[in-house]
Amino acid sequence: MVLSVLHPLSGPLLEAVGDLPRFTLGTVFTGWSLEPVPFVLTVWIAGLYLYGVSVLRRRGDRWPVGRTIAFVPVGMGMFYFATASGLGTYDTTLLSVHMVQHMVLSMLVPMAMALGAPVTLALRTLRPRPRRWLLAVLHSRVAKVLSFPPLTFLLYVTAPWTLYFTGWYPATLHSAYLHETMHLHLVLVGCLFFWPIIGIDPVPGKVAYPFRMLLVVLTLPFHAFLGVTIMGQEELIAGSYYPDLHDGPMGAWLPDPHDDQHLAGGLLWGSGDLVALALFGVLFTQWVRSSIAEAKREDRRLDLLEARERAASARAAESGE
Repeated sequence: MVLSVLHPLSGPLLEAVGDLPRFTLGTVFTGWSLEPVPFVLTVWIAGLYLYGVSVLRRRGDRWPVGRTIAFVPVGMGMFYFATASGLGTYDTTLLSVHMVQHMVLSMLVPMAMALGAPVTLALRTLRPRPRRWLLAVLHSRVAKVLSFPPLTFLLYVTAPWTLYFTGWYPATLHSAYLHETMHLHLVLVGCLFFWPIIGIDPVPGKVAYPFRMLLVVLTLPFHAFLGVTIMGQEELIAGSYYPDLHDGPMGAWLPDPHDDQHLAGGLLWGSGDLVALALFGVLFTQWVRSSIAEAKREDRRLDLLEARERAASARAAESGE
């Protein structure tokens, strides 16, 4: 098993890459690295969520098991897997590996976290004062702006272009701080986009289901165009970074940087479409459940009105006698 530690105060990541063995599919599951930031975030966030669930259970309240599974083992588990497994160990060595990590962090992790409803859990378990603070944040103007669907859509589809076609991505390859910040940025942007779309929490920015489906459809051409652009681009995204790795001990097994970039673009294109299909399934299921719940509420309302009319008719008949 490959074990490496990248300390936040270390030098350029180019020097920290070192001599890694040949990357294979199996390396994704065996090439783990002990990264302090992902480890601490995973433990604290998952721990706080599980503590909230335990508070509800001690109180005798019910919390759906599916939400816990979505947030902890799926959401936070995928976050740690993407940043500490072989994906995290080789994400500065192969652009294609980084691209898989990018899709996991920007799409799968935010979707799973949104389905876990952590805000709802916090509102049900926090003490009165912190709960008022959270409600104030949810109803603040900042929250309404950050969850405004056209803005979140624009941010979500333009952020990858900004990352890969400016100096930002090369800078993350030479700075541990910027590298970890990029991981958090991917998750945060994904959360801003997906939370109002499939999230259960009472966050601002929620729109009707047809518009949610439209937003998802609109992301498809942007992902496809970005993937095709990366595939066909002759200029390397990170400049001389990846060719320089060939001068080191890993040069014997590293693929040609242009071929790896072509593969990275294809992975971005294909995985974006696959995740979008999964998202359509989730949205459709939520839409059907919402329609069924609304129909039941309408039936109860009509039954109540009918009962009131019968009672009024009975009183009128009695008074007439």
